[in-house]
Amino acid sequence: MTAPVLLVVGTASSVGKSVLVTALCRSFARAGVRVAPFKAQNMSNNAYVTPDGLEIGRAQAEQAAAARVEIEVDMNPVLLKPQGDRTSQLVLNGLPAGTIHSREFLERRRDLWPHVAAALGRLREGYDLVVAEGAGSAAEPNLYDTEVVNMRVAREAGAVTLLVGDIDRGGVFGHFLGTLDLMPPEDRALVRGLVINRFRGDASLLAPAIEVVEERGGVPVIGVVPWIDEVGVAEEDAVALERAEGVRGGTVETGVLDVAVVRFPRIANFDDIDPLLREQGVRVRWVEAAEDLGLPHLIVLPGTKATIADLRWMRSRGLDRVVLARADAGARVLGICGGYQMLGATLEDPDGVEASSGTVEDGLGLLPVHTVFEPEKATRRVRGRTRDARWGAAGLDVEGYEIHMGRTTGEADSLLEIGDHLASHLDGAVSEDGRVAGTYLHGLLHNDEWRASLLDGLGRPQQGSATDSRAGREAAFDRLADVVEAHLDMARLREWLGLSR
Repeated sequence: MTAPVLLVVGTASSVGKSVLVTALCRSFARAGVRVAPFKAQNMSNNAYVTPDGLEIGRAQAEQAAAARVEIEVDMNPVLLKPQGDRTSQLVLNGLPAGTIHSREFLERRRDLWPHVAAALGRLREGYDLVVAEGAGSAAEPNLYDTEVVNMRVAREAGAVTLLVGDIDRGGVFGHFLGTLDLMPPEDRALVRGLVINRFRGDASLLAPAIEVVEERGGVPVIGVVPWIDEVGVAEEDAVALERAEGVRGGTVETGVLDVAVVRFPRIANFDDIDPLLREQGVRVRWVEAAEDLGLPHLIVLPGTKATIADLRWMRSRGLDRVVLARADAGARVLGICGGYQMLGATLEDPDGVEASSGTVEDGLGLLPVHTVFEPEKATRRVRGRTRDARWGAAGLDVEGYEIHMGRTTGEADSLLEIGDHLASHLDGAVSEDGRVAGTYLHGLLHNDEWRASLLDGLGRPQQGSATDSRAGREAAFDRLADVVEAHLDMARLREWLGLSR
């Protein structure tokens, strides 16, 4: 039997669709439904790797974890990874398929629909329910003929469609009516319910407005979901960092371990930092200006989709000089993926993978390594062990994943050994004085035992304590599901989907 599809679309970008889908995946999974997440087309530099080495959006990997199923590439067949100048890398069915300009993509989307329809069809054959996520606004008249992620998915699957609006932004009722009004009749007929998201206050105060929007729009409001503090799951979009709290000029309360993370314009896989945000006695600051770096105990250069461009951005702001000065003064510096590449002596791009062909860029020179960008992309999940006791305890088992288009070599101690005794290789580098380290391993900070030993070595006040990342993630999924079940008409939703209680 072909599974029904529940599609969550929005009145705009960043209205909370990803989090709502995550909550629904956990809710249905708890009820014994085998559920798969799906997003036809995703635009994000936050990515993850399937067990067979294919690449999908991070949000769909998180939703699959909430659904208690293994991720597969059909959950996100089209992924766009922005890299600046209105260009993006196209990842199709988990594999790189070239670099395209935004205008070119509007036409190319017509060719992508068969891939989307095939992926959705396979999921519907393998699961009891597919919970799909739209992108941006569900009603974009200029994109109607070519879009492959919103109402075309609804028409293909006859999906039960929910339209979500963010009341915290203001104007949610106008957004609902405007979106419905812009939809052609066949699409509007597929919208079964409206969901008001991120409400702060007494929901009964909304009753008069809800009556008006239901009368004029002809669609019932089936839930008012409150604002949720500390969502606790990986975010899809770097816009989440704009809401992140921080301090200026390095002013941090005493007795706290201060971590400064450089917020690159093309930052990628920024959820690498999430475990630090949940640690007691640790303060994380996102830094974009030299004057805000302050005097941190640890500086992190995270991943980026455009290493050379973001290194030049650092230099244009003087961030390179203050990072070098803090390293000389004794601060620790950790580079992950693109941040690791920046820490080296040189970066070469002979084939124009990231920059113009033949580009040679000086790195920060904090590690004696050299990076050459290559067209072939490395995407794999890995396991390994730590090697250098100056960066956490040595000999600890760690796991994570790699996504990068570069090969880094040099004469330096390695941070990690990846693989087992039958087939292993060294990863990363550590400076001679032990203050600077780099690695290609995304997810390294998610390894609780290693993270605790690292923070202890940096002087964290709560010595020996370790936050359980896996337990925290599971609790976050359940907390989201609890909130949605309490504030959404789940009985009506199950009836629409033809699912028994």
